[in-house]
Amino acid sequence: MTGEPIHDLAHIGHAELLTPRPEESLGFFERVLGMEVEAREGRSVFLRGWGDYQRYSLKLTEAERAGLGHMALRAWSQDALERRVAAIEASGLGHGWIDGDLGHGPAYRFSDPDGHALEVYFEVERYSPPEPLRPALKNQPQRYTGRGAAVKRLDHVNLLAADVRANRTFAEDVLGYRLYERVELDDGSEAGAWLSRSIAAHELIYVRDARRSRGRLHHLAFWVDTREEVLRAADLFLENGVHIEAAPSKHTVAQGFFLYGIEPGGNRIEVTNGGYLVYDPDHPPTVWSEAERARGQAWGVRTVESFHTYGTPSDEPVPGR
Repeated sequence: MTGEPIHDLAHIGHAELLTPRPEESLGFFERVLGMEVEAREGRSVFLRGWGDYQRYSLKLTEAERAGLGHMALRAWSQDALERRVAAIEASGLGHGWIDGDLGHGPAYRFSDPDGHALEVYFEVERYSPPEPLRPALKNQPQRYTGRGAAVKRLDHVNLLAADVRANRTFAEDVLGYRLYERVELDDGSEAGAWLSRSIAAHELIYVRDARRSRGRLHHLAFWVDTREEVLRAADLFLENGVHIEAAPSKHTVAQGFFLYGIEPGGNRIEVTNGGYLVYDPDHPPTVWSEAERARGQAWGVRTVESFHTYGTPSDEPVPGR
């Protein structure tokens, strides 16, 4: 991205996850991850982490196949929303306005160049906890219950893409994301891009789809405050029969501490902590070469093959089944 930075979008507000096993998936998010059920509507259940200021960050919807229903971005203001809508319409990828979903006002639907469904909105209902979930501290939106992994919030979304560069430039030039890291292969193509609308090292990620499919999901990631909580989540996955695809370790890119598992519906879920913060207003993106990425994760751990090939929806076997 060139010129003055675009500051119209604040953060990812929520993501809709599709599951062919709705009750089992709900059990995973409610009991294993420790999220609270905020509402039910039709075939969807709305869930929240204890640190979410909005009513929910996850919309779990029954569907024939797993994958991402949509991802929703919140604008800084009504004027900012209208500016981004104008830019999206000019890109030719806009679909039009909807009345809004549970907990937020009118939203504009669009897609990225790969075909992922996105929306942008501003008006939102702030969470008002019932008495059993009222926190002791007034600057915390909800009581910390300690149930399951007790995830705090939705941290980032990782999308698979047939063309990483096209989606990365769209996110930068149209949506105003900042590029913090990317992977460039020997042939000059891009295999991954780590972008953010905040000082966090990543919020939106695009990685190359090994199947050259379009519109697929790699994973949703949920934040906990300490590495010890990630390790505890791994024990919870083990005790509850959740397939652990990648045991806790440290990423090279963005330096996050991770745990990856496959929820019952077939979607990959990460429990994460760590990473770095970017305060530099003209921070130069870190570029990793093909050889550097081939070395594996930060501590030398080799990435399992399914992590590079599996995404949802998928026609291949679900890892661990």
